Amino acid sequence: EICSENPRKYKCPSCETAYCSLPCYKKHKENPCQKCLEDEKPLESLRKSTILFPTEDTVPEDRLVMLRESDEVKNLLKNEHLRQLLQVLDAAPNAEKAMKVAMQEPLFTEFADQVLRIVEPEQINK
Repeated sequence: EICSENPRKYKCPSCETAYCSLPCYKKHKENPCQKCLEDEKPLESLRKSTILFPTEDTVPEDRLVMLRESDEVKNLLKNEHLRQLLQVLDAAPNAEKAMKVAMQEPLFTEFADQVLRIVEPEQINK
């Protein structure tokens, strides 16, 4: 129970503790409830999980780390237009068609080339 001032109409979605209002809920969230802390653990395990069914397109973890730490990629991602392009691509119902359109954008091809240099350097050198 968070407070006893008013009738408790709501429950915390994590621990189901009853509360009466938004201020009481915010007060409750100042100290994460036990269930909230437990909910964070699966996310951590997902980050460290191994890939169960790798394919030829699966990018090795070490390359993903290199990609994440690449200054060149970070600099390209500072461009708002590129970020919007990537969001459109991600949400596109027809990924193949959207990719063909994106490949007409010099900024996107520069980004794709940089990513491929990191992810598949052996393909670039052939």
